[in-house]
Amino acid sequence: MEKENLPHWDLSKVYPGIESKQLADDTAAFAAVLDGLERHYAQKLSPSTTTTPVTELARHVDEAVNLFNSAFLASTTIQVYIDSFVSTDSYNTTAARKQSEFEKLQVRLKQQWTQFQGWVGRIGKVLPTVLEKTETARTHAFILTEAAQQARYLMTGPEEMLAAELSLSGANAWGKLQRTVTSQIMVDFEMDGATRQIPMPALINMRSHPDESLRRRAYEAEIREWQKVKEPLAACMNGVKGSAVSLNTRRGRADCLHEAIDQARIDRATLEALLSAMKDALPLFRGYFARKAARMGKKQLAWWDLFAPSGRTGTTFSWDRARAFILENFGAFSPRLRDFALRAFEGNWIDAEPRDGKSGGGFCAPVPRVKESRILVNFDGSLDQVGTVAHELGHAFHNDCAYAAGKTELQQITPMTLAETASIMCETIVNTAVLAHATDNDEKLAILETALIGDSQVIVDIYSRFLFEKEVMERLARSELSSDDLCDIMERAQEAAYGDGLDARYRHPYMWTWKPHYYMAGTDFYNFPYAFGLLFGTGLYALYRKRGSAFIPEYEMLLASTGEGTAADLAGRFGIDIRKRSFWDGSIGIIKERIDRYCAL
Repeated sequence: MEKENLPHWDLSKVYPGIESKQLADDTAAFAAVLDGLERHYAQKLSPSTTTTPVTELARHVDEAVNLFNSAFLASTTIQVYIDSFVSTDSYNTTAARKQSEFEKLQVRLKQQWTQFQGWVGRIGKVLPTVLEKTETARTHAFILTEAAQQARYLMTGPEEMLAAELSLSGANAWGKLQRTVTSQIMVDFEMDGATRQIPMPALINMRSHPDESLRRRAYEAEIREWQKVKEPLAACMNGVKGSAVSLNTRRGRADCLHEAIDQARIDRATLEALLSAMKDALPLFRGYFARKAARMGKKQLAWWDLFAPSGRTGTTFSWDRARAFILENFGAFSPRLRDFALRAFEGNWIDAEPRDGKSGGGFCAPVPRVKESRILVNFDGSLDQVGTVAHELGHAFHNDCAYAAGKTELQQITPMTLAETASIMCETIVNTAVLAHATDNDEKLAILETALIGDSQVIVDIYSRFLFEKEVMERLARSELSSDDLCDIMERAQEAAYGDGLDARYRHPYMWTWKPHYYMAGTDFYNFPYAFGLLFGTGLYALYRKRGSAFIPEYEMLLASTGEGTAADLAGRFGIDIRKRSFWDGSIGIIKERIDRYCAL
């Protein structure tokens, strides 16, 4: 794939350049909105509200909501634009400077939202009456009610203001360091008789290469590189997670999971039902690992075998073929989805080329001012990467449904659990459709393998990541952790999740170094939402199979509304009770069908 000209995203529709007058003007306008928010709070919200008439409170709420919608629209657009340069070129010092400058404005926005949240909490007793007074308040009732509920976990006003300011030189700075270190690693690697330097994301992608000797060498090279940088990355982990532990304590959170559960808009009963279903499914996946190992003539898989293809391994996708493949299968599900994906491809929303300085993995970011998204992937021609492109297009389609429904920025604040709904659906669409059209067992095996690699990562590996992060945060309450501590925790978490499905000699103790989710300040436990999304999306796909095209409008309405309800309430629209094991077991049962089919081939 290195010889193909893979697309870079086009940002010109957003702004003409990182140093353009338009970007500078919009940044100044954003700062003016922040000034307006600060004046609004000082003049109308900070004084005692015990004697303020409800109608006047409603006007104050309306004004604040409108200002925040304007602020978040500008903030997200500008942030994504600047981050688009940083994420694809960590050597870009101009973009890094712009990012640092803009983050100071974002701190002000965070401070204003926190102050507003505290004010809404103070009028909590009359809030239901306030919400009935105006259309703006009514249509934002969910986010306002949630703000009032979460206000109980705020520190004092000055403490919250200081915490926001210190985040720039604290947790955010540690997260930046992790991204910079990991994105700039270049590895000398011998391939096809020649040694050349390749970026770490490209080396990691070799885990899906059909040649085991190459996969093993790539794994060994990766481990060597992580050993060189493990100490600064351990400091990053301590910095990000240590900050979270301290803040959770000061804010009166029950434990390290409390805030993540609230952010996910679920309850502990739901998380316990999900995790118990995942844990009980581990033997099922170990059976898959054993069958895969047997196909390779082994007793157990090594880490470098987990992503190995099976079946017809010569199939490689050019970018054009991947695009046609995705469009065809999206079209079978929904013409609207196909047309949307075509718009994304033709509009150059996607940056696909792996290169030095570019972040690994993949993501999708909304650009609300132009009602588009931008997608980052590291495409290598594998079926797995085709699935990644479909996954990220699903996120973009999710954004588009909200744009099309006219949702405001506050109405679009979606929990991580539901944020994976459309992405998992799109992956499932592609994998299921291509399997249905497979003509022989070798092709079916290759397709099933790709699907099960993804399933096992989201159930088995995500379970290990949850165990890892939980122990890290619990232990950081007592003392910081060394790089060796982190490796030990990771290996034990992998042992608990993979069991005898993975050779104990060849796990991956450095998985904590490069997974970006561990280093996202203010976002802990970005692991179980992936499992929630996979199983929730799988359950929705099962409903689609029963109901056909009649399912689509309701599904699109759900995507447009994921910022306006709890996960339980939104799932209830489809008759789904996410607090009960039966739903999660049913979704795992669909994955079991794939495993059984794989093992029978």
